[in-house]
Amino acid sequence: MKGLMIQGTASDVGKSLITTAICRLLANEGVKVTPFKSQNMSNNSYVTIDGEEIGRAQGIQAEAAKTEATVWMNPILLKPRSDFQSEIVLLGTATETLSGKGYREKFYKKGLEVISTSLHHLEKEFDVVVIEGAGSPAEVNLRDRELVNMKVAELADVPVILVADIDRGGVFANIVGTLELLLPDERKRVQGLIINKFRGDIELFRDGVRWLEDKTGIPVLGVLPFMVDHRIDGEDSLSMEKQIYQRGKREIDIAVIHLPYISNYSDIESFLYEEDISVRFVKDASEFGQPDAVIIPGTKSTINDLNVIIELKLDEKLIDFVREGGYMIGICGGFQMMGTEIIDQIGSDTGVPGIRVKGLHIIPAQTVFYEEKETVRVKGHYHHNTSLNGNRPIEGYEIHLGKTEIFEKDTFFLELENGKEEGYYSPNGKIIGTNIHHLFHNDEWRNEWLNKIRKSKQKPIKEIVYTQDLKEERYDKLAFNMKSHLNWKRIKDIMYEWDRRK
Repeated sequence: MKGLMIQGTASDVGKSLITTAICRLLANEGVKVTPFKSQNMSNNSYVTIDGEEIGRAQGIQAEAAKTEATVWMNPILLKPRSDFQSEIVLLGTATETLSGKGYREKFYKKGLEVISTSLHHLEKEFDVVVIEGAGSPAEVNLRDRELVNMKVAELADVPVILVADIDRGGVFANIVGTLELLLPDERKRVQGLIINKFRGDIELFRDGVRWLEDKTGIPVLGVLPFMVDHRIDGEDSLSMEKQIYQRGKREIDIAVIHLPYISNYSDIESFLYEEDISVRFVKDASEFGQPDAVIIPGTKSTINDLNVIIELKLDEKLIDFVREGGYMIGICGGFQMMGTEIIDQIGSDTGVPGIRVKGLHIIPAQTVFYEEKETVRVKGHYHHNTSLNGNRPIEGYEIHLGKTEIFEKDTFFLELENGKEEGYYSPNGKIIGTNIHHLFHNDEWRNEWLNKIRKSKQKPIKEIVYTQDLKEERYDKLAFNMKSHLNWKRIKDIMYEWDRRK
């Protein structure tokens, strides 16, 4: 197999972004390239064209590689449901929920098999595989049962490039310490180093580069600058929060309720392309302020997160906001919370069958949780009873367990291609609930909704921002910027000549 693996000295050092850039660089050179990450832990997922679920980061990397995302690119996805348990999504399908200990004891052999099978499929279909690791390869307590770093490099038999984040400090210790903790055969796989998130004059770090190369015997393949506002989806909500923070305040203020088990926070990513929109996460009542609109996003644990909203007194803020005529949209779990009642019939949300809780009473609806998860891409258009303009198409995807029943007639939001009436749309158009993730990635819809808010504030309306075109530009810009700071020829030599070097 031709390829390479991007590993890091820690989490959040930039592995996902670098993998994305390398995928686009190779794709732009005409290489048939695929991303791969054996195991992802994230509630931010991506639905493939076949209606299967993988990590969001690999979906984005597939887009950068100019190919269709498949389950083989991320065969194992762990979706945290509590501090102790995660739902296991295996080859795109939810299978069971296990504790961390139970997962390590029960799943390791099966994990190795599915990773090997996935790599075999990708090797047959693509010329090059760019593999992303997770966390650090130097977690010695996990070495005997790890499925994400050096074991994967061994299975794929590819060289490794180690990435370190200089912005957090301690870059020399992080690199040397990581290498010292690797086994001799693992250490031999590390063929290059990348320093990421550098600020300032690179000339001031030349001595540091020389020291690292002399100390480790491994070439530094690039020193990448700290990239601000790259607008490429990250793997976790922390990366999104950083991008939001860097934007600062704008004319229109959208508050997003930050749920403990928030999922698919990339639903709000498209607002970063709107010049007059600021988005901020709200974690408790003191941060609520006076937003122009509120979004309650999806969650992997609806009832648990609803209870947190109530404990933090955010429910009172939300209800008062609606009473005062505010604009509010609930997506998936947020939609379910806005109803009058949630029933966990078989314990699929909480683990305890028969639990009934009161919702926020913002939407006349009831949600019942069943066992079978619905994961599907959908297309539709505005429901004929809404006050929205025209018959504009809507695309997105559903990932949910609950079935929500609307009690009021003629208050649906969408009509789907399969004939299903979906969501809730209030008579005044200010309150909306839907199961459709990526709603705001529909540019015409997002523009119409934002212009209603702009008009209500007596602000000028804006033209439609077509984010898909901008996204492609972002992938190319990311790749171009990184290439200018990388020894790209040497990286390709390492990748293509690995067999001869061993």
